Amino acid sequence: MRQRTIGTDPATRREVSALALGAMNMGTRTDEKTSFAILDRYVEAGGTFIDTSNNYAFWADGGQGGQSEELIGRWLRDRGVGDDLVIATKLGARPLAPGTGYTDNAEGLSARAVREAAEASRERLGLERVDLLYAHIEDQRGVPLEETVEGFADLVREGSVGLLGVSNHSVWRVERARALAASAGLPGYEVLQYQHGYLRPRTDIGDPLCADGDIGGAGSDLLTYMRAEPGLTLVAYTPLLGGAYVRDDKPLPRGYDHPGTTARLAALGEVVAETGATPNQVVLAWQMGHELPIVPLVGASTVEQLDELLGALDLDLTEDQRARLDAAN
Repeated sequence: MRQRTIGTDPATRREVSALALGAMNMGTRTDEKTSFAILDRYVEAGGTFIDTSNNYAFWADGGQGGQSEELIGRWLRDRGVGDDLVIATKLGARPLAPGTGYTDNAEGLSARAVREAAEASRERLGLERVDLLYAHIEDQRGVPLEETVEGFADLVREGSVGLLGVSNHSVWRVERARALAASAGLPGYEVLQYQHGYLRPRTDIGDPLCADGDIGGAGSDLLTYMRAEPGLTLVAYTPLLGGAYVRDDKPLPRGYDHPGTTARLAALGEVVAETGATPNQVVLAWQMGHELPIVPLVGASTVEQLDELLGALDLDLTEDQRARLDAAN
């Protein structure tokens, strides 16, 4: 499988596969036997980049999450693998009590919360060191950004964490955190995990985390920031919109109801017809060949679904096809 480098420091940077595998539903909606089979197939195909979070999937049973990390830990022990894999997890959005959520009762990003959550994640995963640790959402409790930056940096200094990443944060907060880290000589965020795909959603629709608009999507502000900071990598979650490209029972999510969607779907359909590939494969190939460093993060509930997505690795779009996909608005 094609590889991409994440991180810039020779001491912590890693080579990862061009396609990352998400484990959000593993251990809950996807049973253990099926989850193990999906993980096995991914590694067999050369995949090395597995993504989870300490709050996955609290909504499945009204608990606090951790099932995904626990399942990955069992799989790592059972298969005797690990050194060649990059395991990424997230903290900050785990509910503090069953029956609550990340919008009303999240653990947050205080130095204490960061340390305790990271230790618990390592225990569930059975790892002495987490290769990549993300701040999952912005702290909702008013914790000073300096405290969060120093809390993450302490884990890197101690060797229990390798690379640092950030997800679902306003770009100005990402830049401020990185500037604080740089001025103090501390490691900062180098991997960005945001929603990104071929269709462009509206960014003016707020949610419980930000009433002013969507901060979880890779909009123009984030992409132009990446152009100015070439050491950053984007891990793109939900690139296939939950199956909406290929399933009639999966409508496009809220926010895609604008004329640009029609134009881009038409361009996508043309390339699908020309290549004989599936829409999912074309979207993933478009992302992996992007001029910016983008690693699509995909999920699968069956081995057959994963095999379809792995087919994108063998699809090379022509310059003309890519230009037509890019130009559609």
